[in-house]
Amino acid sequence: MNIGETAEAAGVSAKMIRYYESIDLIKAPVRTESGYRVYSPEDIHTLRFIGRARDLGFSIEEISSLLTLWHDRSRASSDVKRIATEKIATLEAKIRELGAMVESLRHLAENCHGDHRPDCPIITDLANPKVTATAIARPGNLVNLKGMRGRRSARADCGHESCRNTVPEKQAGPATKNR
Repeated sequence: MNIGETAEAAGVSAKMIRYYESIDLIKAPVRTESGYRVYSPEDIHTLRFIGRARDLGFSIEEISSLLTLWHDRSRASSDVKRIATEKIATLEAKIRELGAMVESLRHLAENCHGDHRPDCPIITDLANPKVTATAIARPGNLVNLKGMRGRRSARADCGHESCRNTVPEKQAGPATKNR
């Protein structure tokens, strides 16, 4: 099959096939006398493998490792599982990070009047970032927001005068008698 037919059969673009060849993710195909690439059914199977791995979020480096393991019939399944569980942890961290970003944006949007006035806590926050609940969602600034969702009083003040959702100070608990 030529590159166009292969791309269609594998569900990837011809450009991506050329890219995968250039980085040695797939082997260079056989070429005709006139220089056209000719792909085998095995090449299509490999490209589908790569496409599925990309759909699951694996990086090129991870896919390279998975391809090596796929072709190694004496592989230990624990090696494959390790790569998959590491990817799960990475994806879960990303989900937490995205959740924090959503919470920060939701907080800002809820406190923006959204009317004719130019005064806007969203713009203020973007122009004056500080380490608050509105700034924690930046990549690399993961925090545990568990228990904060849905409770305005648990969110930090974003610094804007129309937003006064400060974190309450710890209230004194009931007094205990010394025995």
